[in-house]
Amino acid sequence: MIKRFARLALHWQILIALVLAVAMGLWSGTEKTLLGISWLSIYTFIGTLFLNALKMIVVPLVMAAMITGIATIARQGGFGRLGVKTLGYYLTTSLIAILIGLALVNLIQPGAGVDNPPQLGDTSGIAQKIEGRGMGDIAQVFLRMVPPNVFEAMAQPNMLGLIFFSLLFGYFMMKIDNPGRQTLEHFWQGVFDVMMKLTDWVMRFAPLGVFGLVGAAVAKTGLDAFGSLGWFFLTVVLGLATHFFVVMPLLLRYVGGVRNPWKHYRVMLPAILTAFSTSSSASTLPVTMECVEKGAGVSNRVSSFVLPLGATVNMDGTALYECVAALFIAQLFGVHLDFAQQFPIVVVALLTSIGVAGIPSASLVAISIILVAVGLPGEAVGLLLVVDRLLDMMRTTVNIFSDSVGTVIIARSEGETHVLAEKAPENGAQTA
Repeated sequence: MIKRFARLALHWQILIALVLAVAMGLWSGTEKTLLGISWLSIYTFIGTLFLNALKMIVVPLVMAAMITGIATIARQGGFGRLGVKTLGYYLTTSLIAILIGLALVNLIQPGAGVDNPPQLGDTSGIAQKIEGRGMGDIAQVFLRMVPPNVFEAMAQPNMLGLIFFSLLFGYFMMKIDNPGRQTLEHFWQGVFDVMMKLTDWVMRFAPLGVFGLVGAAVAKTGLDAFGSLGWFFLTVVLGLATHFFVVMPLLLRYVGGVRNPWKHYRVMLPAILTAFSTSSSASTLPVTMECVEKGAGVSNRVSSFVLPLGATVNMDGTALYECVAALFIAQLFGVHLDFAQQFPIVVVALLTSIGVAGIPSASLVAISIILVAVGLPGEAVGLLLVVDRLLDMMRTTVNIFSDSVGTVIIARSEGETHVLAEKAPENGAQTA
């Protein structure tokens, strides 16, 4: 029985764990015990253990991803024209995605109106923690980007400070001479490879985490708080669909010069299906490169630079999801955030999405940091596990498709003529 369960795909394991957690939570409530230990304590122990494992990998995962990504740019001389174009595109589309999510979550209010929110630790002071926050805290956001003590930033953890330090470290690491540079490159690449495997291993226990976190929430509050997850799911899907089917075609048509943007969807279909099934930008990268080079006719010079960087840096769907998730949880706990208080969430979501590894459910790590940064309980990320797997598949698809669109746009800006271009270049070069 256990072996058969282990052979199931992860999303099926999580779904089964969810159903079992709801049934067990409703059955046990807060009173029933097992060998003198309350079932609620068992649920809480399992859920906390899983959350601790997620928190454990935050610092090395984000630092290694950022340092290796920036080192790749610097190695190829990418801080020149091509690097500026690439990073400019990635930051712009991620910001657009966040603003779409921000608009939808404020319009739909998926977490509002829940009379009995889940009890995840001491949440009594949430409103007081956030009440005084506003535009004046924006300066504090930027001050946290430059930590006076990087080791203290790791211990807190201060994600903004870690990302800024990692950016500088990755860049200047490539400015020193060998053998020091090569040693550091190999070290951080090794750390990144290990952390990807470790994150994948931790996520294998996601079904247990779902069982513990959801079981505890249901045992305490019943099903009242989980009805709003349907609205949260709908909000994220609408945001991802808007970015995927509206923003991306407009960029392809008017910036990338693609006469019929929908042809690009057909060209990228193998990569889209791979991303949807694996939930991993990194695993999809070889398929994405093949689709972009052979299907859209983009040169390897551009694709080999833009796409690997995008697998780490360009996370449009993830950025949108993080923003919606943080505001959804605030609404769930009855905390009203005005625009000035939402702005730090936008900034942190944009920056943390850059440091999210291109592997399944890695954004859960960043979301827990965002929640803590704005005074919300980090444990609330456990609620998202209920619908995270399917949303992870969708947002990964948006991530890799945005990478491919960026590659086409940047190739055109470099004077290349891709297969889907509206017209041939003035110099009469042949279509790639």
